[in-house]
Parts: sequence; structure tokens; C-alpha cells
Amino acid sequence: MKLKSCETHINHALDVFVAEEETFPILEKIENDKKISTKCDYCDTPASYIVANE
Repeated sequence: MKLKSCETHINHALDVFVAEEETFPILEKIENDKKISTKCDYCDTPASYIVANE
């Protein structure tokens, strides 16, 4: 599972990940040059984090 999240929705993304995967996620900050093309899964703003299990 891989979720992309903005600053506003990071807590929700973490909650969803833990509920579905039943394990702790790896939280990765998206570099500034990649933020423009990566959108949050919950809104239309640029994502700041990737929540994943790999």
C-alpha cells in the first residue's frame, strides 16, 4: 500500500494505513522538486509525504 498525503491529511493517511495494513508505515518526505507533480490522495494540493510499507 502506498498513500500520498499533504500536510493537512497526514494524520488521516497514517490512520488509514495502520487500519488496513495492521503494521507501522514508513513515512517518507517528498523532495521539493517532486512535489509539483505529486498530488495528495485526499485533496488536490501537492503531496508532502508518502506513507508506504516498502
